[in-house]
Amino acid sequence: MHRPVLLVIAHGSRDPRHAATVHALVRRVRARRPGLRVETGFLDFNVPSVNGVLESLAAEGVRDVVALPLLLTRAFHAKSDIPAVLRQAPARLHIRQAAVLGPSPLLTDALERRLYEAGLSPADKSSTGVVLASAGSSDPEAIAVITDIARAWRRTGWRAVRPAFASAALPRTEDAVRELRALGCARVAVAPYVLAPGFLPDRIARGAAEADVLADVLGPAPEVARVLLERYDQARMPALAAVGA
Repeated sequence: MHRPVLLVIAHGSRDPRHAATVHALVRRVRARRPGLRVETGFLDFNVPSVNGVLESLAAEGVRDVVALPLLLTRAFHAKSDIPAVLRQAPARLHIRQAAVLGPSPLLTDALERRLYEAGLSPADKSSTGVVLASAGSSDPEAIAVITDIARAWRRTGWRAVRPAFASAALPRTEDAVRELRALGCARVAVAPYVLAPGFLPDRIARGAAEADVLADVLGPAPEVARVLLERYDQARMPALAAVGA
């Protein structure tokens, strides 16, 4: 079966760690799906730009592209910025925009992976409070999704899980840490629900100063690569998309 090119669309950042992490994730995706062509484009700050990649693909004779937003929630970038960029693509390209990565049970698995890598163990769950720290958004739909993820994650055995936001919404990470401490949690951990380092993840890290454990960003975790490929498959195969919706 013909496989469209997968174009991973990342936000971009002045922080060089951001692009390096995106490229590491894309390398893991390529390793999981040999033969699939995977390209990366950035909305801002980094090159290549999304427009530049699309123009290059069209010039090569590529016809089909799945554009996948490297985003955890469906907020402004997924609803507005990315569709606007894709509308400027060469007319010969048939582009399908895939769904954002979250929510997904695999991403919750990735969060737990990062917490265990930071020093926790499954035996610690019942006595540990976790701050699910996201970048934040002014989009109420995105905020509601983070709150729902925290509620569902709590039911897997953690003492408590509280959402927090680095921008645009409250509470902040430090306030959620203090709330969990006041609740009587034996230890408090901060799990950044972000894909790559940068300005807002650094703010989350500063807010975790009073926590016992700070996990790393999700980055190129294998679970993230799996979700990315799931979204690609759902976008290129409508029947599969209907099943996975």
